[in-house]
Amino acid sequence: MSSLLEIEEAADVLSIEEKKELVAFLLTRLRCVGDELPPVRDIPKETIDKWVADDEEGYRKFLAGA
Repeated sequence: MSSLLEIEEAADVLSIEEKKELVAFLLTRLRCVGDELPPVRDIPKETIDKWVADDEEGYRKFLAGA
């Protein structure tokens, strides 16, 4: 593969597990070249669930007012 577009298209057909493996591979490569990566975010499930519920409530309100 010679272009990013070809790689992106190939990645689209990967299974979820294969995509996870690809991400881990790329992160490992980036760390090897000394590129600084953002820290892993450890967000509690309860927080994410609240964000989703708030978003869904906002969407319902939007539809009701539309």
